[in-house]
Amino acid sequence: MSRPKIITIICIVGYLTILFTFPQVFSPGIKKLGLFVPALYGILVAAQFISYVGLWYFKKWGVQMYLITFFARLLFFILSDQTGPMMYFSTLVSVLFVIPMLKYYQKMDANL
Repeated sequence: MSRPKIITIICIVGYLTILFTFPQVFSPGIKKLGLFVPALYGILVAAQFISYVGLWYFKKWGVQMYLITFFARLLFFILSDQTGPMMYFSTLVSVLFVIPMLKYYQKMDANL
């Protein structure tokens, strides 16, 4: 099955989000949280990028990885006390992205 347009839009928006999120890994605000926090945040950003790649190829593991990354990122923000308007906006957008992903999940390819 070909990729639906809504999934394509989600991937493009996701790629643009990653493009703007990646420089935050090196920001002073993240560095002041601890020694390994930038590395952990970088892993979360990289995992989110990889999940968008899986979603672009219409694979089930892309949705699964997106959900794992979503909850890990949410946990990261809560534990590092980085809750604020941007975290809530990001969470809302992620939840809105999950709805079409789950709608097309059964039609996605299970193979790598």
